[in-house]
Amino acid sequence: MQAVRIHSHGGPDVLRIEQLPPPPIAAGQVLVAMKAAALNHLDLWIRGGMPGVALPLIMGSDGAGIVREVGSGVTTLAPGDEVVVQPGLFCGRCAACLDGRENLCPDFGILGEDADGVQAGLVALAPANLFPKPTGLSFEEAASFGLVFLTAYQMLVKRAALQAGETILVVGGSSGVGAAAIQIASDLGARVIATAAAGDKTEFARAMGAHEVVDHYADNWHKRVLEIAGADKVQVVFEHVGAATWDQAVRTMGLGARLVFCGGTTGALVEMDLRHTFRKHLSFLGSTLGDLDTFRAVLQRFEEGRYRPFVDRLFPLEDVAQAHHYLEDRRQRGKVVLSIPESDIN
Repeated sequence: MQAVRIHSHGGPDVLRIEQLPPPPIAAGQVLVAMKAAALNHLDLWIRGGMPGVALPLIMGSDGAGIVREVGSGVTTLAPGDEVVVQPGLFCGRCAACLDGRENLCPDFGILGEDADGVQAGLVALAPANLFPKPTGLSFEEAASFGLVFLTAYQMLVKRAALQAGETILVVGGSSGVGAAAIQIASDLGARVIATAAAGDKTEFARAMGAHEVVDHYADNWHKRVLEIAGADKVQVVFEHVGAATWDQAVRTMGLGARLVFCGGTTGALVEMDLRHTFRKHLSFLGSTLGDLDTFRAVLQRFEEGRYRPFVDRLFPLEDVAQAHHYLEDRRQRGKVVLSIPESDIN
């Protein structure tokens, strides 16, 4: 089978398409023939040199495929089942896992970062990482939403407790996780203000459900957000961009507002005025991925048609370096997906 693997950190040139033997499946595991796998900014960070990542590593956290074989003890899946990948890894035994808070497991990890990922013809995974593919979605569409919708739903519903009627600012609304946040917030009945680059990315954010879109490359764009939000300002800020947008995003927050964040694509070091924070009773909430209950909720909403996937562009697996360039240059509107033909699986 073919797989995307890195042996060192660096630019897209370190990505290798390698011919590897099929992975063995142990008791309690499932062998999946992957049909499609998506890229995330996480792939760029890992490829570029994220600390603690063991090499060599097969890339990729998101995917969809067909069950080919099940190991002994597996009763929930059978050969031929069409499945989507849940990217979180956890022990299943600790207090957090037993309480249904798997993303707080001390051993929590992510496929394609803490273990071999899914950008390969065949992968061996635990049943907890595999769920039925929503009907009506292609494999490419099903591969596109796992990590970003799981992350965004956990942030907005479980962490920030976004309510109908509240005003939310989604920073970077044309990205994968930003577009997911817009859909989730709109479905909850919130008033959604998003930021995006002017032009087609603004139109994409509107198509996802944003009521207003502000150009985050404009000077002092937070003032335009405040004009739109009105006297109460913004109640919830959805942040994942980091240093480039943090200060202006914080300035949009009203009394008692919550800012929930999951990353920093433009840098992780930010400055805060603590006086501004405590006098306005602001809350800052970190979040990573989500629990299994969250993933089930996301799948159910896709099944009901309340959320929809947003595949921007497909690349064949062998063009993964080109796909990384496309994502790194911020040319995408939504998700970039790798297709895996049958010839790459066998």
